[in-house]
Amino acid sequence: MFASLNDLHRDEPTILVDVRTPLILFDIDGTLLRRSGPHHRQALEAAVEDVTGAAASTESIPVAGMLDGVILTLMMKAAGLKATAIRAALPAVMARAQELYGESCPDLRRRVCPGVRQLLPRLLRQGAVIGLVTGNLSQIGWTKMERAGLRAHFRLGAFAEMGRTRGELARMARRQAMAEGWITRQSPAVLIGDHINDIRAAREAKMRSVAVATGVLPRAELVPHQPDFLLDDLRSFDLDEVLR
Repeated sequence: MFASLNDLHRDEPTILVDVRTPLILFDIDGTLLRRSGPHHRQALEAAVEDVTGAAASTESIPVAGMLDGVILTLMMKAAGLKATAIRAALPAVMARAQELYGESCPDLRRRVCPGVRQLLPRLLRQGAVIGLVTGNLSQIGWTKMERAGLRAHFRLGAFAEMGRTRGELARMARRQAMAEGWITRQSPAVLIGDHINDIRAAREAKMRSVAVATGVLPRAELVPHQPDFLLDDLRSFDLDEVLR
């Protein structure tokens, strides 16, 4: 499932893994990138119309924190498609959306959130394994990382088409990292995101949660959900403190 995600690291020598090697998982939108433009939404809308012929919109859908597959399902339902037609069309719609986004995605290097460019190489120097857990479809997520100049930092990712919830994706990413021998069962795992759903996913996956107030939700709306750590942005992320 993840084979295509690890090509950048496939030729690395085998290393004995320290049981303390941490797995650090990041959401994308609002966490690594913000205000990245309408191209993602437009690709979803165009994909539905290309595959089904139905005009669909994200306008009435609260897309923040949701998986692309769920968003597409709600879009098609709102456009009048029946459940059986939605299930039949969804794989082709997801594939088409990824194609369209790859064609339209702009340069995102100026959309990187504060602290991200400094944090990612620092985590690698500290021995962390870095991955993605995101509601984006896989090629949309990797395209964003490529256009933002961040892709080389990430060993793996778990994406919208791979599971039904973010918590399931987080568990999947940890299993993959263990299967590759990058971490052990005792390794600490951290999930970083900007939304309530990221906090819930970390709790569901039994990971430490770090919430950042760089997305659509202000700090005050994140506080009641009690993440383990709440930061204004990733400039103040301290791995030693999070793992203490």
